[in-house]
Amino acid sequence: MKDNTPVERHIILGLITSSQYLHEIRPVWENKFMISELAQRLSKWCLGYYDRYGKAPQANIEQIYFDKLQKENLPQDVAEDIELFLEDLSDEYEREEKFNVDYLLDRTREYFNQRNLELHQEQIQDLVDRGDVGEAERLARSYQPVRKELEQDINLADPESLSRVEKAFGQQNKPLLEYPGALGEMLNQHLVRDGFVSLLAPEKRGKSFFLLDAARRGVRQRLNVAFFQAGDMSEGQQLRRLGIHLAKKSDLEIYAGEMWEPTKDCVHNQLDTCNKKIRERHPGLLGDLPGDEKALRAEMKKEDLIALVEENPDYRPCHNCKEFHHQPWGCAWLKKIDVGPPLEQHEAVRIFQNYFVDKKRQFMLSTHSNGTLSIGKIRSILDGWYRQGFIPDMIVIDYADLLTDENREFRHKQDAIWKGLRSLSEERHCLVLTATQADAKSYEQNLLNLKNFSEDKRKWAHVTAGFGLNQDPAGREKSIGIMRINALVTREGESNPGRVVYVLQNLKRGQPVLTSFW
Repeated sequence: MKDNTPVERHIILGLITSSQYLHEIRPVWENKFMISELAQRLSKWCLGYYDRYGKAPQANIEQIYFDKLQKENLPQDVAEDIELFLEDLSDEYEREEKFNVDYLLDRTREYFNQRNLELHQEQIQDLVDRGDVGEAERLARSYQPVRKELEQDINLADPESLSRVEKAFGQQNKPLLEYPGALGEMLNQHLVRDGFVSLLAPEKRGKSFFLLDAARRGVRQRLNVAFFQAGDMSEGQQLRRLGIHLAKKSDLEIYAGEMWEPTKDCVHNQLDTCNKKIRERHPGLLGDLPGDEKALRAEMKKEDLIALVEENPDYRPCHNCKEFHHQPWGCAWLKKIDVGPPLEQHEAVRIFQNYFVDKKRQFMLSTHSNGTLSIGKIRSILDGWYRQGFIPDMIVIDYADLLTDENREFRHKQDAIWKGLRSLSEERHCLVLTATQADAKSYEQNLLNLKNFSEDKRKWAHVTAGFGLNQDPAGREKSIGIMRINALVTREGESNPGRVVYVLQNLKRGQPVLTSFW
């Protein structure tokens, strides 16, 4: 593929992997827009396959290539280029549901109009060179842009607008990133393409851990993830934290070997008020417990749980019944685990090799010093990655308060930054996820609310959803490994800041989300 037409690589990728992209682009396709012979041939094959079968060829493109190799007189250099190109795409065939169709359509629209104008100018220049000025003038006046199917504006009185309505109620609202369990019930509907989601928490509450966990889940779910470290950590520190997260153990001796880790249980199991047949085997009442469910969830300390575990070795936590997953019955229990020796350098390298390199999972990490990263710089970096072949599905920024905007007065800076983050999600058609610092009062609160913003309340006007990370001021929950998450603001659906999801975690081995319950 020629270096001066990198967009053609993305177009061909869309034609091979995405039936939706083919459906959108077919009415306006003209092969003359493609510059390279490779792109012209591959696009012709893909469109022919779509016209016959109504879907993208995906992995079948390889068989199409071998068939054409036998039937068509392909130049040797073109045949080799196509084979290399298809080898590079082999891992993309399974990404159809995650493919960023809208962004590619935007870039295709720009490219087709550019190529249409270039070709029109070439025809005019040829006429001028031949001395046919009159015909050149006539041709100049007759210029028509690419047909309206690729235009952004729609007329709702036009029957063709109904396809956009269908699209708006279809793929657009499916979660791009998904969490399991109760946490997923709270978050997933907001983790969509074009979404802008922020976490609010006091300092050292685990914002960066959650952002990294979301990014790792994203690549595991076959998303292309762009991660911008805005100055909270150096590249080395970020890679070390990611390695610990992947290995599920620390590189420090102090966090090696045996440790206590929280696991979910049911209040009715601990209080011995359950008589369901599917309940785990139990020894009866555990001893001196708080008298009711609410107190059990809010008062149990780590040392009390350790004592109960040691006094009741036959006790088994239980969450077997269907009701547990929808009722506020969850509580923490502790189990002893052995993570083994500390994570070593060679082991970390092997884990990165296996997780990213061997599986070709796309995770772009861009690290910047504090106060040097701006929205404009992020756009420039993303454009550079696009030319290299990378289109993000998800952009993570750790974290928004560290971004800068030198062209604004201080009181308007944060509003401009958050507007810019929102525009990133819209123009790139991806999920943007970030975090922001809560105000000083949040350190003394048990549950965050909308008033706990820092610097500028207009932040909430730009997000599509905002969530709070909560732990009690006394440190009881942090000691056990409990985080409470509440929905502070949501553009879609109902937000009830008083309703929380409990998330169990073990940050000693880099795990901010072990499990969750209501």
